[in-house]
Amino acid sequence: MIILNLDVMLAERIGLTQANLSRLKTGKAKAIRLSTLDAICRELDCTQGGILEYRADED
Repeated sequence: MIILNLDVMLAERIGLTQANLSRLKTGKAKAIRLSTLDAICRELDCTQGGILEYRADED
């Protein structure tokens, strides 16, 4: 069996807990610190537009 640990490695590299990374991934986070966003972008070599997307709420 192969286990994918990309999220674990990312969390460790930017100093984020697994629980907080999970909240970000599932959309359950109410906010994200700019320093956390900066660290994620630095590690993934991307801009915030590469990882954030706006979708209007479905009514």
